[in-house]
This record gives sequence, structure tokens and C-alpha cells, in this order.
Amino acid sequence: MGMIMVKCPQTGRAIPTGIKSDRETFLRSIVFFGNTRCPICQANHNWFAREAWVEEPIVRTAEILGAAPSC
Repeated sequence: MGMIMVKCPQTGRAIPTGIKSDRETFLRSIVFFGNTRCPICQANHNWFAREAWVEEPIVRTAEILGAAPSC
């Protein structure tokens, strides 16, 4: 599960929308419109789903398999 992200039009930086989804579900969703308060520039940004992406946390293979990392 990841966070749906959009780009702040004023700074160009990625900002979280506060909506969690996995990539496959998000790509299958209907077209929608959102509004997100930007923690960087403090403005409200309107966005469409086509302008957003899902940023999922990176999981290392060793963590998935439950193996201890080798040193």
C-alpha cells in the first residue's frame, strides 16, 4: 500500500494527498478530481488522477523472506 502523490505546481516537489492505495487499484480507478493542501507552499492544489501516482515504500527482499541481512 502506498500514498497517492501529486506535484506542487509552485515548487515542483512531490506532495502526499493523504489517500492510500496500491498501484493496481489506483490505475483501475475511475477518473476523479482531488484537492490537497500542500505542506510546502501552504496552498490548496486541485488535481486530476492522471496527474497523480502511487509512491509505494521499498521493501527489501530479505525483509520479505524473513532472512537476516548478511554482513
